[in-house]
Amino acid sequence: MAVEEAERLAKSGQAVAAAELLANAGGGGDADAAMLLAVWLLRGTPLRRDLAGARVWLRRAMEIGHVDAALTEIALTANGSGAPADWPRALALLRTAAAHDPVGAAQLALVEAMALAPDGTPVGLPRPEPLHAAPRIVRFPALLTPAECAHLAGVGAALLEPARVIDPRTGAWVAHPIRTSDGGAIGPTREDLVVRAINARVAAISGTSVEQGEPLTVLRYRPGQEYRPHLDTIQGAANQRIVTVLLYLNQGFAGGETHFPEVGVTVTPRGGDALLFANTRADGRPDPATRHAGLPVTQGAKWLATRWIRAAPVDPWTIA
Repeated sequence: MAVEEAERLAKSGQAVAAAELLANAGGGGDADAAMLLAVWLLRGTPLRRDLAGARVWLRRAMEIGHVDAALTEIALTANGSGAPADWPRALALLRTAAAHDPVGAAQLALVEAMALAPDGTPVGLPRPEPLHAAPRIVRFPALLTPAECAHLAGVGAALLEPARVIDPRTGAWVAHPIRTSDGGAIGPTREDLVVRAINARVAAISGTSVEQGEPLTVLRYRPGQEYRPHLDTIQGAANQRIVTVLLYLNQGFAGGETHFPEVGVTVTPRGGDALLFANTRADGRPDPATRHAGLPVTQGAKWLATRWIRAAPVDPWTIA
């Protein structure tokens, strides 16, 4: 089959020949070949990343009947990967997919339950509850519905892996020294319309553009896991993390409070609530008073989503 032969060629260093094989097969009606070529172009290996080209092959795979290709195209259409962002078209594509795909139908039901403007931005937000003035710490009660929280946890669950960092001395991945949770980032191909609309809601409460946010990261803390005191800013970053938004996805666990030791603020997670805090001072420098911790979970599991927001737009395909 074309896919197996293309993978063999790619492993032997013949990426161009492999791509030609997939293109011929995909053009002839092989949906799996068209999808694999799209994935290679999105991933940037073994071929150079080409988002516009990937969109062409996603469309071909979708026309042949590849369900995953349809959902991926919907995500990229909404977030502007390979072409300008187009929420109305993405929503129309989702309605088409929902007619014969239960995953698409479930996503559409969640989106249609949201109060959204024609461009996918939120209409109305909960009243903020200020918790501290400087640094600014604000809670937004019930920013998410229980169904939206469950969706984020479900998308993130497939991406979870133990927290790791690169050891600067050896270049090897090692266990994260201060965060012991499991986590995974929802990248552009998985940013379905539910996730995209939630990211737009996060942008709205923070007064930023959705393009300033890093990919939404879902975290799970089990008993004994924690995130020791730290700053969310990145030392020496040219495009600094200016705001953090935490989305609490569940309750019914013990421990896991968000604690700001420098200012004496402790927040007990409630499913659906959002916690926003500034990471920098007015001059753009990191604010040491925003040092915070996720206290150890003592019972059950805590699910959380984090959106780190930069001073300027970021490229979700290249951000580290």
